Amino acid sequence: VAMETVSLEHQIQSVQRHIAFLKKEQMELLHDLHLEILRLQKHCSGEPWVAVACGSGVSREDLGPESSCWHSRAGPTQELALAFGRMQRRQETLVAALRSSLRTKERRFLEELKRRSHRVTILDTELQKQTAAAAYLS
Repeated sequence: VAMETVSLEHQIQSVQRHIAFLKKEQMELLHDLHLEILRLQKHCSGEPWVAVACGSGVSREDLGPESSCWHSRAGPTQELALAFGRMQRRQETLVAALRSSLRTKERRFLEELKRRSHRVTILDTELQKQTAAAAYLS
C-alpha cells in the first residue's frame, strides 16, 4: 500500500519537475529571443526606411527599388517571430499534456486511495468482530 502511494507521489513530483523545467526553458528562450529582436532592431535603426517598414506594415511595393533590401532586413525578424510562435505553441502543448497527465495520475491515485481506505475500514470492522468473539470465548 505504502509502496504504491510513494510511487504515485514520485510520478506526480516528476511531472511537476518537468513542468518547472519547461517553464525555465521557455523563459530562457524568451530572453534569447528578446535579445535577438533588440539586436535586429539596432541593426535596422541605421536605415530609417527599414525601421519604418519594419514597424508600420509598409509593403515592399510601397518602398520601390529598395524592396529587396527591405525583405532581406525584415525577413529575419518575421522568421524569428514565426519561430517564436511555433516554439511557444509547442511548449504550451507540452505543458498542457503534462498537466493532463498529472491530473489523470492524481485522479487514479485518489481513486486507489479511496479503494484502499474502504478496504481498511472493512478489515478493521472484521478485526473488531473477531476480537470481540475471541474475548467472548475466553
